[in-house]
Amino acid sequence: MSDRALSVVRAGALTTVQDRGRPGHAHLGVPRSGALDGPAAALVNRLVGNPPEAAVLETTVNGCTLRPRSAVTVAVGGAPCAVTVDGRPAAWGAPVRLPGGALLDVGPAVRGLRSYVAVSGGVAVEPVLGSRSTDLLSGLGPPPLTDGTVLPLGRVHAPPARVDTAPQPAPPAELVLRVTLGPRDDWFTPEAVRVFTTRAYRVSAASNRIGLRTEGPALERVRPGELPSEGMVLGAVQVPPDGRPVVFLADHPTTGGYPVIGVVRPADLASAAQAVPGTPVRFTAVRRR
Repeated sequence: MSDRALSVVRAGALTTVQDRGRPGHAHLGVPRSGALDGPAAALVNRLVGNPPEAAVLETTVNGCTLRPRSAVTVAVGGAPCAVTVDGRPAAWGAPVRLPGGALLDVGPAVRGLRSYVAVSGGVAVEPVLGSRSTDLLSGLGPPPLTDGTVLPLGRVHAPPARVDTAPQPAPPAELVLRVTLGPRDDWFTPEAVRVFTTRAYRVSAASNRIGLRTEGPALERVRPGELPSEGMVLGAVQVPPDGRPVVFLADHPTTGGYPVIGVVRPADLASAAQAVPGTPVRFTAVRRR
């Protein structure tokens, strides 16, 4: 292997390779996948001079530790965290030059859940269906990283940015999700629809890259049984038998038989990626376009 590579010293709780995903394959049963916090991934790529489609690392909760085999530029964004190089503090949210063999430590998230690490040249694992993303549901793409994994890096395209005008929003203290009701809101009582759009929920610890699960008032149905499986989209709010809404995220199944009471606006899903368990959630109904 070339010295254009990155060694994983500490993989952390869950660190995966992610890019913009593999949309357009739902008919094959393949989810979109990709970085859950797309704006954060795009920003760290810009900071190191990568094109938008370059693959980055997505960490969860407690970060990771990496060692490049040659000199690289890195940027860490998304959930705020401590960053050190060989034990010395380094910048978060800005490009940092690392010599070959240096130890980059991305610490636990101070707020939010997921930090993003871009490396100049991008992570160059073999693409599957046009994407390098790890998909936890289908198993496509590289497996979640483990200690000792060595990742190839791509060719450097441009010098790192000096500044970037796009701010990194703070992880939400309260998650407000705008939803378009339907297509199966008629499976629920009028009171349940009112509860869904006016009462507070909280993010469940059972949430993952497949879906953001909630805790709160159960939604009562007027129709029993389940649907024949039908297509599911990113942001669909499915209601399983326990009555608690689940917001589908990037690794969601492409079909499902539980009714979808509404669909979250795509622009709100990046905040969902950073909402820690216990974060208050409000669903706000918006008009159909």
